[in-house]
Amino acid sequence: MGSAFFDARDRQEAASRDGDAVSSRGGAANGGLRKAAMLQALASVLWIPQAGLLAVSVGRIADGGGLADVLWPAFGILLLGFAKSSLDAAGGRLAFHAARAELSRRRRLAAATLSLSSPLDRTRPASGKAVSVLGEQAELIVPYLSRFQPARLKASLVPLVILAFILPVSWIAALVLLFAAPLIPVFMALIGWRAQAASEKQLVATGGLNGFLLDRLRGLATIRALDAVDATALRLRAEAQSLRTRTMAVLKIAFLSSAVLELFAALGVAMIAVYVGFSLLGEIGFGTWIGRLDLTEGLFILLLAPAFFEPLRELSAVWHDRAAGEAALKALDALAADGLSIRGSADASALADATAPAIRIDNLAFRYAGDEPFVLDDFNLDIAAGEHLALLGASGSGKSTLLSLTAGLAPITGGRIVIGGTELTDDSAAALRGGMAWIGQKPHVFAGTIAGNIALGRLGIAPGDVSTALETARLGRVAEAYGSRPLGEAGIGLSGGEALRLAIARAACNRHLKIILADEPTAHLDAETAAEVTESLLSLASGRTLIVATHDPLLAARMHRTLRIDADIVMREAAE
Repeated sequence: MGSAFFDARDRQEAASRDGDAVSSRGGAANGGLRKAAMLQALASVLWIPQAGLLAVSVGRIADGGGLADVLWPAFGILLLGFAKSSLDAAGGRLAFHAARAELSRRRRLAAATLSLSSPLDRTRPASGKAVSVLGEQAELIVPYLSRFQPARLKASLVPLVILAFILPVSWIAALVLLFAAPLIPVFMALIGWRAQAASEKQLVATGGLNGFLLDRLRGLATIRALDAVDATALRLRAEAQSLRTRTMAVLKIAFLSSAVLELFAALGVAMIAVYVGFSLLGEIGFGTWIGRLDLTEGLFILLLAPAFFEPLRELSAVWHDRAAGEAALKALDALAADGLSIRGSADASALADATAPAIRIDNLAFRYAGDEPFVLDDFNLDIAAGEHLALLGASGSGKSTLLSLTAGLAPITGGRIVIGGTELTDDSAAALRGGMAWIGQKPHVFAGTIAGNIALGRLGIAPGDVSTALETARLGRVAEAYGSRPLGEAGIGLSGGEALRLAIARAACNRHLKIILADEPTAHLDAETAAEVTESLLSLASGRTLIVATHDPLLAARMHRTLRIDADIVMREAAE
């Protein structure tokens, strides 16, 4: 994590506010889906009067009627068809827009949660997996909401309405449909459980493959240096084969569910056709309430029988969307789940006091989870205003954790932190963090110019401020050499020391800067480059409070004081 985190805090807090605001619109999206489903269901029900008019027209023609006898029924069929298509189109459009709105709402909530998740959160998903869920897998929610939800309402409502119109004409036809219909959702439910489980496994495999690719692309130079290209290729092939297998399993279940529905729907329509046909031939004389079926009644039943199964057929066609959509919803909700979050997500401006603050830590305790040991326990520390302090200790002793807690990047387990007389709480953390800068081992560099990477789009930063920051970070020659040419993503074109000095220049553009937190700024640098970064850091820290976590004895010797943090001992040493 680099200093860009603090520079972008306003955008993160805005994302959090947007997430809270958009969550209130979730009910509106659900209401839109319900309206869309009702419109599409009404469109399907309009086939009943159409079928009645069509059956009457054919019956009149069979009885020797002419054009005048079928003209008005044909006109009614035309009007109903126009209304049916208009309602269906309006419902589909409304469902699509409501589904996109719901997807945007959930995406923004997940993005806001991720942007405010603590770097100390061990459950935070890998970048590749998070991007895969937000960008790719989340799109599966749209067909689920826009197609499956209306289809489910139609399947539960339209067959009952059709059955209510068939029952007064023929009780045996209604009985056949009533017997065939429940078998379809029962078998679809049984298959659906397998489909959802298979879809969840497929999405997990997709996210894992994306995370694997991103991780290997980031470490491509290391992979080549270690001659591990072949091993990486074999692992990638195995991951791709696993994803292919899981995808085919999902498709197999989807085809199976469609086949089951088609079988029962075909059997139901065939039984109705056989009954109507033998009734019209006079071979069957029962099944109606009064007398026998005539041509009009028989044709009316035959026209409604396929329509009775049509909503169920449509539901089967989008059954795979349900399995994939619910798996995607679960993955998206997992990103938005609560974890360790950055303190002080509310909007707050930097404190007006321009002096470097003192920092007091009283009885500080922290652990990642309730069943894990304390990383810091009953820890006390006083840092004078403007003091430069070096934190020394073995890896894992809690140096970086202490810096993160001082910045409010995670809630503390016990004790308190007081900065400049203000206790670090959820209400004050954002304002206190506005006067801090974080300089880590590998600050992120965006694709763009050096000046753009320093300003980061922050308001109120003039070209003169960027020039001054370049001088403070001793990066002027590099900036002149690049001019307006862009850097590559992740700092391609800059050395490790130049990237660190770029982070120092970013911090120098913060007019409210009073506290600098540096985590191993000279790690993995040669002696000459480390000395240059040290000088730039000390130039930035002049008149400000500086806390450095380091293993570098040369950097520690330049501080006012050192503090050694070990698992069993805390020892203070004075240094000139």
